[in-house]
Amino acid sequence: MTPADLAATHALCFTTPRPWKAQEFQTLLDSAHVRLFGSSNAFLMVRTILDETEVLTLATHPDHRRTGQARALLAQLHDTVQGRVFLEVAANNIAAQTLYKHAGYKVGGRRKDYYRHPDGSRVDALLMARTLGN
Repeated sequence: MTPADLAATHALCFTTPRPWKAQEFQTLLDSAHVRLFGSSNAFLMVRTILDETEVLTLATHPDHRRTGQARALLAQLHDTVQGRVFLEVAANNIAAQTLYKHAGYKVGGRRKDYYRHPDGSRVDALLMARTLGN
């Protein structure tokens, strides 16, 4: 999976604030703290520092949604890390919130007007987390 593959799938999944570019994926992949799970159909990118893992992005190609791939990627992550896992999700992204809630994540906060849409409107981000191991 190349950074260009990741960027192409990401562009099909996200418009807010904007899809990530191939060079941004390359920069993240060059970091010793960043890990990538999945394929060009569905991928999960995280950054782990000490006992905290941040979900940077989770993207499933529209042609492959509702096939359990995102759930499987989260399970794979949960099998490989310990400690706190956290993420931000748009308050209007009910499908993603449902996925994370079913995976054991709980809402712990809100960032008001965090995401900006191309039309200038804004959406809050929900902060979700769960603790693994110990």
